[in-house]
Amino acid sequence: MNELATLPPSSNPPLSPRQTLPTMYDLPSEDPEEIRMPDEYHGLQSFLLRCTFLSGNFTLEQVFVGTDLNIYYDRRNLNWYKRPDWFAVVGVERLYDGHDMRDSYVMWQELVSPFVIVELLSPSTENEDLGRTLRQAGNPPTKWEVYEQILRVPYYIVFSRYTNELQTFHLVGGRYEPAPLSNGRLLIPQLELSLGLWRGSYEGIDRLWLRWFTIDGELILTPDEKAAAAQQEAAAAKQEAAAAKQEAERLAAKLRELNIDLDSLG
Repeated sequence: MNELATLPPSSNPPLSPRQTLPTMYDLPSEDPEEIRMPDEYHGLQSFLLRCTFLSGNFTLEQVFVGTDLNIYYDRRNLNWYKRPDWFAVVGVERLYDGHDMRDSYVMWQELVSPFVIVELLSPSTENEDLGRTLRQAGNPPTKWEVYEQILRVPYYIVFSRYTNELQTFHLVGGRYEPAPLSNGRLLIPQLELSLGLWRGSYEGIDRLWLRWFTIDGELILTPDEKAAAAQQEAAAAKQEAAAAKQEAERLAAKLRELNIDLDSLG
């Protein structure tokens, strides 16, 4: 007799969605039929946000930042996804399963929603980005519906480089409400960060950029800005040392003119 046949049905626990549903390896990272017109601004602004997203409450190993990456959110409709310009998830492993870079972000695998999403508004996406688009029968939910009602992303930011208008939203009672700014910045105390506009030159382009700040308003520098600041500090220290040496030599010469023995002063 086959001994396995005598085992009770409950001896094999049900498989989890992580074991039975497609993973990021099974789902496409992009739709070849979807026209995506790349532009320099989106790339620069997204990378600027990425390299300065340094939360005071989470280590780099506990943060994943996605740029123009598919988020799959409905395990009943595996071809439904949204692709934010920029998003950050906290409280997850930086690498997928601790060892691989992500091709997409699959909610039934990750189980943690983005904490912040940023959309860089363009004329073709303005209505959807700002929740003005109504869902059509038979179509996937709109971007606003997914962020607000399905993913329930706490902070949603929309910035237009054409008008330099920054619009910020915070999830309150399951709905997005305009989030007030403090000294021109959106405060996110859970991350010990704030987000605001900064005018300056980045990659040789002078304009208003969306930048991360500390919660107290100190600009978080890029690696290049940190290196430049360190060089300036080193140059200033060298100049200060040279000035101090020159002053010491001047005083020594003055004492010699007065026939004062410097050794006797020691």
